[in-house]
Amino acid sequence: MNRIPFNTGWMCRPAASEAEEVPVTIPHDAMQWDPKSADSPSGVNSGWYSARDYLYTKHFSSADIRRSSGDLTLLEFEGVYRNARIRLNGRLIASHDYGYSGFYADLSEYIAEGDNVLTVEAHNSDQPNCRWYSGTGIYRPVWLCVMPERHIMPDGVRITTVDYRTRRIAVDVRTSHPGVVYVSVLDVDGRSMAQFKALSDRLDGQGNLMHEECVIPDVRLWNTDEPNLYTCVVRFGDDEQREVFGVRTVECDARRGFRINGERVILRGCCLHHDNGLLGACAYPAAEERKVALLKGGGYNAIRSAHNPCSKALLDAYDRLGMLMLDEYVDGWYIHKTRYDYGTEVEANYRDDLADLVAKDYNHPSVIMYSIGNEVSETAQPRGIALTDAMTQYLHGLDATRPVTCGVNIFFNFLSSMGLGVYTDEKAMKEIEHSGKKKAVGSEFFNRLAGIMGADFMKFGATLPPCDWKTRGAFAVMDVAGYNYGIRRYRHDLNRYPNRVIVGSETFCSDAARFWDLAQSNPRLIGDFVWSGMDYLGEVGIGSQEYAEYAKNFDGSLGWVSAGAGRFDLTGKPLAEASYTQVVFGLKPIAIGVVPVGLGREHSPSAWKMTNAVESWSWDGQEGERTQVEVYA
Repeated sequence: MNRIPFNTGWMCRPAASEAEEVPVTIPHDAMQWDPKSADSPSGVNSGWYSARDYLYTKHFSSADIRRSSGDLTLLEFEGVYRNARIRLNGRLIASHDYGYSGFYADLSEYIAEGDNVLTVEAHNSDQPNCRWYSGTGIYRPVWLCVMPERHIMPDGVRITTVDYRTRRIAVDVRTSHPGVVYVSVLDVDGRSMAQFKALSDRLDGQGNLMHEECVIPDVRLWNTDEPNLYTCVVRFGDDEQREVFGVRTVECDARRGFRINGERVILRGCCLHHDNGLLGACAYPAAEERKVALLKGGGYNAIRSAHNPCSKALLDAYDRLGMLMLDEYVDGWYIHKTRYDYGTEVEANYRDDLADLVAKDYNHPSVIMYSIGNEVSETAQPRGIALTDAMTQYLHGLDATRPVTCGVNIFFNFLSSMGLGVYTDEKAMKEIEHSGKKKAVGSEFFNRLAGIMGADFMKFGATLPPCDWKTRGAFAVMDVAGYNYGIRRYRHDLNRYPNRVIVGSETFCSDAARFWDLAQSNPRLIGDFVWSGMDYLGEVGIGSQEYAEYAKNFDGSLGWVSAGAGRFDLTGKPLAEASYTQVVFGLKPIAIGVVPVGLGREHSPSAWKMTNAVESWSWDGQEGERTQVEVYA
């Protein structure tokens, strides 16, 4: 495959206007061009942006593409937010609704001799459709892929570690035609470590399949301390594909917990949104790697992609730096969280979407688990339990090497089952008609409730017996039970359900010490993912502790942009909570933090902020004021 970057020479303009086109380079986040308004339909969700639709245009010549008759010519879009429509010379050639997964557009039959005009429509004006800052447009890279008529299928190479002890791997290759496939495994210096050839001739519905196993005795295993990587070079006729991989196995069961290469690993994790702060949603490789390096340096060994599939650049960084990855599919199923979100399409599309997720992730040793959803109250219903089972089993069929979980907010699942806080279009419109402005409904309602009531509200609520009744059906059909803010259930449920494996799929920073103590002696408690690792755009103010004289109000109003819920701030600066976490995990013996501005002053409420201390003690204008010094040891 000849895979060529296709990121320059684009023009962009708002779709509903006659504004002049502006030159842009992909990745590009058009939402940064949108106006902010207190009347924005998405409000705090997006950070007050009034999102619009955008049109991207690119001219290219057929002479610039080295292709022969019969070649397969594809465009790979790693991510377009959202409801993308791809046209070549005015003809619709591809559409893709989910804004967080990649897709291919086949140009083969539609390229004209001479000049060609490619257009990409990104529709994001149907607001609100997301609970955080989504970005708009072609925010991840685009690639032009040219393959000969007899070729290796796109995403057609898979490498599986069969036995880490003997260094046995399996290589599966799908080809367009039957024939001989040649495989070489290269080390980091390009030296050959293994070579073999095999016939691709077993039809399986997705092309001709070759399956071959081999032992590479000198290969070094991949883990978080030594992320050793190798390259698998696959040749079929004139076509060649290269896949970077690591040799490692993942095991997870009720007897010995979570293991990599036979060794127990406790997941010291954090949740991470997809944006890059001041850069918006653009998935620049350097920015993605910087996030991973900061979080790895902060003591984390695992990241949960909240709440959508992550970028390829992020996966590459995880592989290189030795970070474990829990890749998540979607934020909701058939119950909306916002009026125009993806919820109504999940039941029809999840098979294709999960296949795309696995195709992206399969060869990455960093990916250790899949999550099929986040805080989906559907898991309290028979229909939702059946969907949990269906998606779990479907993922097992696509990838038998990784367990499946789903993040369930145990207390809010129970409240939702009684109709409290559940989003409906009718309820949202009624609030607007009654008060003349938007009122929090659905997940925004729960966020505000938790902020006012504090962190213990969810944790104590989760201990109520009905919370167990409403979650055990879904937990029984997934491999790992994902507990969002359910730490006070851990001991009880580990005793009551001897075969249940638990992960804290979303937790508070203040619970890190309690989790760590419990995990040492309970292998079925495999990890913890704090909300959140780095601050992010949107969900404005849910984790902010701001003082009245600075903020003037506590409602996260226009002008605020971020959630304020990270252990690292929006620029990547670690807060004192990051040092506290390192002390908890035994990675630092002692640390301090100092509360800014003054002792005992009123500040905005937040369930997601343990402390607003920082590792500094100087603020202009505060000379002589008393404040609080915190010591973590």
